[in-house]
Amino acid sequence: MKLEDRPVVSIAEISDAAERITSNVEKVIVGKRDSVRLMLIAVLCHGHALIEDVPGVGKTVLAKAIARSIGCTFRRIQFTPDLLPSDVTGVSIYNQRSGEFEFRPGPIMSQFVLADEVNRATPKTQSALLEAMEEAQITIDGLTHTLQQPFIVMATQNPIEYEGTFPLPEAQLDRFMLNISMGYPSSADEVEILGRQQHVRPIDSLAQIISADELLNIQEQIREITVAEEIKEYIVSLVSATRQHQHVYLGASPRGSLALFHAAQALAALHGRTYVQPDDVKLLVKATLSHRLIITPAARVRGITAETVLDEVVTHVPVPGGAGSYVGKR
Repeated sequence: MKLEDRPVVSIAEISDAAERITSNVEKVIVGKRDSVRLMLIAVLCHGHALIEDVPGVGKTVLAKAIARSIGCTFRRIQFTPDLLPSDVTGVSIYNQRSGEFEFRPGPIMSQFVLADEVNRATPKTQSALLEAMEEAQITIDGLTHTLQQPFIVMATQNPIEYEGTFPLPEAQLDRFMLNISMGYPSSADEVEILGRQQHVRPIDSLAQIISADELLNIQEQIREITVAEEIKEYIVSLVSATRQHQHVYLGASPRGSLALFHAAQALAALHGRTYVQPDDVKLLVKATLSHRLIITPAARVRGITAETVLDEVVTHVPVPGGAGSYVGKR
């Protein structure tokens, strides 16, 4: 369906659809509403998400639940040191009968792709995701193949397992719109999980809430959320402050500004508003920028993290309409 032929979706309809999707996903993901909403924000903004957390907290289930809720095709890629780029993108095979090369698509040719333990693959294989994530296309043997829309990559990595891992390059980290952490469930939530999965797996019967075409329509409508000039300047000030901070070796890029900008639009829509507020921006600073910062070695030794720096930045950068000045510069 062409963009001009799609019906206009109201903010109330977007908010209602998001709430129904969230409630649907919470049938299998218990007590992690904030993580579910962040993942949904990435999907509604046509962005990619990186979940960094310990094994067994539901990262894969979250990806499957979101994909089923929006009626998208889902493929999982288990990243290992021996995985080749062609195992991700696909390969051209010579057909002796026709005398021509035929393209056999890889798992990346799906609408919702789970890159499981992405940091276990070599940098060469990790780079196979770069073109797909940024341009929604892949190039094989000089031929470009356009990926089906919507196209979302959800990658996971386990922070406690360092054996046999390869750090994600800055260029790839920067392509993830949000960095999400789920954490362990509370004792009450874990008891609830045991009860729900005593006889069946809830995800097996999870219903579809909206279609992929409806999601595409919502994605276009969210771009129409109003962002005042003061809010844009606030976003740029926050990102610029990360580049000037004394404990930061490499600050957030302009892509980080765009991620924060679009994520704030989606959050406003989820709250049923047609405009972005400063609080929308502040709530999303860590999720959109933390994985883009490189902390200096001296600061890391002192236990200073990207989250620590962002807390300081948010505290000292003046909020539109308020007073104050940033004092964390060199």
